Amino acid sequence: MVRCLAQKKPVVKGTVQRIKIHSKLLEGNLSGDSADRYASVYLPAGYNNAGGKRYPVVYFLHGYTDNDAKVYGFEKHWMSLPAVLDTAFSQNPGSGMIFVTPDAYTLFQGSMYSNSVTTGNWEDFIATELVSYIDSHYRTIARKEGRGICGHSMGGYGALRIGEKNPDVFSAVYLLSPCCLNSSSGSADGLRQQLLRADSIRTIDAFRQADFFTKALFASAAAWSPNPENPPFYLDLPVKDGALQPQVLLKWDANRPLNDLDQYIYNIRKLKSIGFDAGDKDRGIAESIKTLHADLRRYGIEHSFEIYDGDHINRIGQRIGDKMLQFFSRSLLSDGAAKQIRK
Repeated sequence: MVRCLAQKKPVVKGTVQRIKIHSKLLEGNLSGDSADRYASVYLPAGYNNAGGKRYPVVYFLHGYTDNDAKVYGFEKHWMSLPAVLDTAFSQNPGSGMIFVTPDAYTLFQGSMYSNSVTTGNWEDFIATELVSYIDSHYRTIARKEGRGICGHSMGGYGALRIGEKNPDVFSAVYLLSPCCLNSSSGSADGLRQQLLRADSIRTIDAFRQADFFTKALFASAAAWSPNPENPPFYLDLPVKDGALQPQVLLKWDANRPLNDLDQYIYNIRKLKSIGFDAGDKDRGIAESIKTLHADLRRYGIEHSFEIYDGDHINRIGQRIGDKMLQFFSRSLLSDGAAKQIRK
């Protein structure tokens, strides 16, 4: 008996562009970061030959210490998003989407996608200026039903933060191992040594020599506890001169999505779809999305949720190709459906 094995379709590559956008909303930030921001754009195979066809757009927010160039293969990285998209879309012809990722790398190695005088108005830049630019320069389905937002780690945090505040801009939200959703499970005293290391840093050069978690504290402070009267960093840390600053920790807690989820429930209900996942080895983040799952279920909000076998990064590419793209294919308006609505 001859057994016929199904063959995978050949991979057809999309086009990747790296563009630069000037943001009025990022001008004048106290960190001195440029308001001219790069953004990488993935156009699916056939985009240039598709006439007037319009595509849904997914805004993919990168993680802390990353940038758009790493995620899109212009620089060496642990994942190439275009390669993942090429493979997935080649297996499902007609399912292509535009992907857009702004470069949110800052002086503190990440913006936390938050509005701050220290780092700039990142939430508003993405939800207004970036979306407007992409809609005016590419053949998009320029309505909320054709837009999704997602991200990994810091980007997952940003996707939820921006998505729940802008349900009239985005209709679907997906979080890949989102960081920073809730307050630290440890006590302030348990964080003391880490906070003291940050408190000992007095110059930008010293910051650049610090460890990952100390740098992340500075990025969090720049986003959530900015202080225009406190140079050279223009931020307040949770420790000052060796003493804990409870009021700063309260500001940070106010920026944790699980702490203010109740206030955004009506907005979240306006979203067509919300989904999130994390690896079981990524314990703190896995626990936080279990809480998010329970909170949304308590409010009767349908959502996609999964804890899988993995850590913080080792299966992200696979999750994007196998799970996230299916989520957006189901959730976002297609060109055909958009034409029917216009009729």
